[in-house]
Amino acid sequence: MREDRTRPVLAGVVTALVGFSSSFAVVIAGLRAVGATPAQAGSGLAALCLAQGIGMILLSWRHRIPLTLAWSTPGAALLVSTGAVTGGWPAAVGAFVLVGLLVLVTAAWPRLGGLVGRIPVPVAQAMLAGVLLTLCLAPVHALATRPTFVLPVLLVWLVLLRLAPRWATPAALALTIALVVVDEVRHSGLPGSSFGHLVWTTPHLTWQAVVGLAVPLFLVTMASQNVPGVAVLGTFGYRVPWRSAMTVTGIGTVLAAPVGGHAVNLAAITAALAASPDASPDPRRRWLATHVAGWCYVFLALASTWLAALVALAPAGVVEAAAGLALLGSLAGALRGAFVADGPREPAVVAFVVAASGVALGGVGAAFWALLAGLVVGAVLHRPTPPVSADTTTGDPAHP
Repeated sequence: MREDRTRPVLAGVVTALVGFSSSFAVVIAGLRAVGATPAQAGSGLAALCLAQGIGMILLSWRHRIPLTLAWSTPGAALLVSTGAVTGGWPAAVGAFVLVGLLVLVTAAWPRLGGLVGRIPVPVAQAMLAGVLLTLCLAPVHALATRPTFVLPVLLVWLVLLRLAPRWATPAALALTIALVVVDEVRHSGLPGSSFGHLVWTTPHLTWQAVVGLAVPLFLVTMASQNVPGVAVLGTFGYRVPWRSAMTVTGIGTVLAAPVGGHAVNLAAITAALAASPDASPDPRRRWLATHVAGWCYVFLALASTWLAALVALAPAGVVEAAAGLALLGSLAGALRGAFVADGPREPAVVAFVVAASGVALGGVGAAFWALLAGLVVGAVLHRPTPPVSADTTTGDPAHP
């Protein structure tokens, strides 16, 4: 009986630790890429932890289902590939606010979600794969320039990928941080304490930030996080309260944005940790795992700003290499979604190539142009289905 009571608690702790440790480096890299200082990046990471933690506590208590939230890891990778936008960090923050508002519109007007769903899956997945490729190449580049840092990380990741896949990426990131700590102690010392310090930035919007960052970030968050999150919970027999979930994540994103948070959404990968029978044999008790995970995220927020300051001291490319390992699974999934479907491959290939190029035109990042290019090529190649002919004798539809 005691084991049944502790299993949801342990599952919640594991859910939070795996979710945080497997991708926090991606978030920090993304926020830094669009102009955040180390303090602002740490503030953003802390804000995301608070927003999703409080959201999980409220949603799990209200609906009694293991409704797990997360930050948008593919969205953070999008920030890396986009880089600085016109207007700098305040414009990026304005784009984050707009993403939250669009999510709220989706909650009130489901047709917007339907419009997002009309984007061809191969094109959307190819754009995402091109975005992820930038960070996924980082381990290769870092191995050539920082082998003493990166080689041990790669070995630990590979061994655990065989023995305990769930912990491969968290262990790789933990070892990376440990190596950075040792290096800093030897040279300049560790950063001072700055626990839970939030840094306010007044949002500012430029049209380049709207088109090149807000729109792609919203699309990536919806297509690669919210929709799969609904599907994952569905496999365990839970129905996501869409309006409630989108309202909470939208409000969370809007509130977190001025202090650096880029997007809060439904969890996809870690959702299974709290919703599976491993969390509890009784489906009615699994919500406790999400509830505990929410409180864990609130506590993790306290250490996030210090962790970001430590990451900022790491040698160039080292943390990005660990972040790239964290995204290899997502890259594989995006490539599979882009190229296994029937039909012309050219739209997806064009979207992938343009996104992977990282080229910005008119101050607008490659992700937007990749999506547009894929849609244009798809429209050119589209051949409408010919109307069914009628039998001239009977007037009935002719059968092949």
